[in-house]
Amino acid sequence: MPRYIFITGGVVSSLGKGLGSAALGAVLQARGFKVRLRKLDPYLNVDPGTMSPYQHGEVYVTDDGAETDLDLGHYERFTGVPARKTDNITTGRIYSNVIAKERRGDYLGATVQVIPHITNEIKEFIAADNDDADFVLCEVGGTVGDIESLPFLEAIRQFGNEVGAANALYIHVTLMPYIPAAGELKTKPTQHSVKELLSVGIQPSILLVRADREIPDEERRKIALFCNVRTERVVPALDVASIYEVPLSYHAAGLDTEVLRYFGIDAPPPDLSRWQEIMQRLNKPEGQVTIGVVGKYTSLLDSYKSLNEALIHGGFANNVKVKINWLNAEVFEKDDAVQQLEQVDGILVPGGFGERGTEGKVRAVQFARERKIPFFGICLGMQMAVIECARNQAGLNDVGSSEFGKYGNPVVGLMTEWVKEDAKVKRPDEGGDLGGTMRLGAYPANLAPGSLAAEVYGRTEISERHRHRYEVNTTYKTQLQDKGLIFSGMSPDGRLPEIVERRDHPWFIGVQFHPELKSKPFAPHPLFTSFIGAARKKSSLV
Repeated sequence: MPRYIFITGGVVSSLGKGLGSAALGAVLQARGFKVRLRKLDPYLNVDPGTMSPYQHGEVYVTDDGAETDLDLGHYERFTGVPARKTDNITTGRIYSNVIAKERRGDYLGATVQVIPHITNEIKEFIAADNDDADFVLCEVGGTVGDIESLPFLEAIRQFGNEVGAANALYIHVTLMPYIPAAGELKTKPTQHSVKELLSVGIQPSILLVRADREIPDEERRKIALFCNVRTERVVPALDVASIYEVPLSYHAAGLDTEVLRYFGIDAPPPDLSRWQEIMQRLNKPEGQVTIGVVGKYTSLLDSYKSLNEALIHGGFANNVKVKINWLNAEVFEKDDAVQQLEQVDGILVPGGFGERGTEGKVRAVQFARERKIPFFGICLGMQMAVIECARNQAGLNDVGSSEFGKYGNPVVGLMTEWVKEDAKVKRPDEGGDLGGTMRLGAYPANLAPGSLAAEVYGRTEISERHRHRYEVNTTYKTQLQDKGLIFSGMSPDGRLPEIVERRDHPWFIGVQFHPELKSKPFAPHPLFTSFIGAARKKSSLV
């Protein structure tokens, strides 16, 4: 039976519960244990798939096609354990499941209530599909005291009682603010947060206390006294320069040691050499490259969280620091704005939905093509590269995507069907719900031998994660290839374009999938490694 670790948060949101969970998972893994990480989200959406990136940041997609919270991206990047549909649940999903069971008569006429029906559904989710793990880390979203999270807190309280204290640990993440006028760190917010947690029957055994400076021992003892925990289990979680320093920082603070001591487990010291090497590359790069990201959601960088990290990983692989200029695509619709790209070493156009900013993205693609600047287009970015070629090189008129309206030459159109790995044909539900109607999850692709894509991957068969409704129209394939835009990656049935590239350019690749979702600091994605390498070459660092 695995041991369960529940991570809750108090005082304020955005304290880093997801990063803390991921870092603890990474350090336990470095001690030789198998881990699985899960997220319990209290919002009523069934999943984040229909939520605006401005509301909730990016949507992270798993191999098996789940649209999940961005914290699952942290989990994967830090541990390398692929996330699954069973690793993220929301209040909306829980209630949907319970209502469906009630409609089927599964409850035999009983009055359906939060306790026991909702809490039982949550507990079933926590316990499912984790037999191969030594530790299951469950992060509870939101802040203790929010009405939305009460069913989840009640469920984990019940779960801890059922599996026994020897198999369940509660970690509470709090904030210890510094008041400049008083010159003091304040413990009261932590005390009140723990009191709030106690009011629902949960006594945390470890406190992970966020602070922007060292916490004096006297303040730790004070927190321990008023919160009923051991002093050594009041673990400082101090601000660090990079998220990749967090596993090293938390281990140095004793978090994993106290977790194992709680469970009565002896284990060898962790091998943290991979994290030490990452920090070495981060702190002592050989140079810097500048990447211009021409996107739609640049005012909230969590919208591109995985992309940001994948670019940094590409820098690790090339031993350079990556400076990212986040540029609003709408600005590039002005005649002279594209000149902002003169000083960058690479241009990346990321994915997105809707027409806003697309003309600016097309101009950015044109600038990259004509100025021979390394270009990387992802999902919509690839589609914009195709539209740019069709307009400016193939001489087609009235060119666009059917996502944005009716065009005489719709070089990008809505998918009518596609084939999943189980050989079943999938079709979007006409007029149905938006949620879950896209091509989601991992799909295979075949790469043309001798292509840049095949060279980058080092093979001709790949599998990558998708999240989109529209595809490049292969009706125009010959006309585009005649102008130098090569279709170097296709779905196994040859119907869906996966990668385009240019052979008349130093480095120009567009992909229909999202490679950033599979990049990790200790295993950078080959496309990002190659792209940053090309940017480094342009910057004259080699």
